[in-house]
Amino acid sequence: MADLSYAFPLVLLLVVVMTHFCIHKVEEGNVAIYYRGGALLSQISDPGYHIMMPFLTSFRSVQVTLQTDEVKNVPCGTSGGVMIYFDRIEVVNILCVDSVYDIVKNYTADYDKTLIFNKVHHELNQFCSVHNLHEVYIDLFDQIDENLKIALQKDLTEMAPGLKVHSVRVTKPKIPETIRKNYEIMEAEKTKLLIATQRQKVVEKEAETERKRAIIEAEKQAQVSKIEFEQKILEKESIKQISLIEDMIHFEKEKSAADAEFYKKKKEAEANQLLFTNAFMEIKRIESLGNNTKFYYGPDIPKIFLQNVAPMH
Repeated sequence: MADLSYAFPLVLLLVVVMTHFCIHKVEEGNVAIYYRGGALLSQISDPGYHIMMPFLTSFRSVQVTLQTDEVKNVPCGTSGGVMIYFDRIEVVNILCVDSVYDIVKNYTADYDKTLIFNKVHHELNQFCSVHNLHEVYIDLFDQIDENLKIALQKDLTEMAPGLKVHSVRVTKPKIPETIRKNYEIMEAEKTKLLIATQRQKVVEKEAETERKRAIIEAEKQAQVSKIEFEQKILEKESIKQISLIEDMIHFEKEKSAADAEFYKKKKEAEANQLLFTNAFMEIKRIESLGNNTKFYYGPDIPKIFLQNVAPMH
């Protein structure tokens, strides 16, 4: 009985130890690959708890979600012989689950060292070797990210399909202190020139705005003057039309009066034509004689008549 009491704890301890080495956990966003005797097994496990043969089998977690690899302190020699250092290059990439086995088999579980870290060193040195310091540091620096991404993805498509580069971020390289100070002075001068240029543009813009404002004001005044002139012409035309209408009315009145007078005279003449008969003329003659008859008074009246009487034979 004593022997069994000592054996139970040992068995329990052995079970605990075996369980510890048999059961392993795979975190979310990763898959597990297995080695037995140093050889890669084709088995791949998803996130969760899994069992493996202890002591003979080992596993590695491989990330299959978006990850960022940082390549630090990359030396780079320019075409002019100046040595510069890129402090940090970030490569955002993702490994497809279906490609895990092939890539790990060809490039080990540390595939990013060969396919990304070493390739970044190679591509940056290739870029620097054909460009001078000013091009690398100033002129072409904004193109390094995209060019490096394209170069990495081109090689990965051939060497490791399933590993994709999403983006590359390159920090400004470190350059010798004396050269850096010269660039700072140059950048300060450029900034001053840029400010002066922008100020000149502002002044020119203000002058242009003022000129346009003056033109608009002049055009406005011209339009107002034109409208006022046209109004005056319309007023003169209106006065002229009114005068013409008044003259026409006066003319028509005078014409109507003359026509009425003419018509009156014409009717009187026609009436007189009807009155001028022989009997009417005789009456008028007698009236005329009666109007012209003279009366004489005094003792000599008979003599007067006698003197006018012709002698009778």
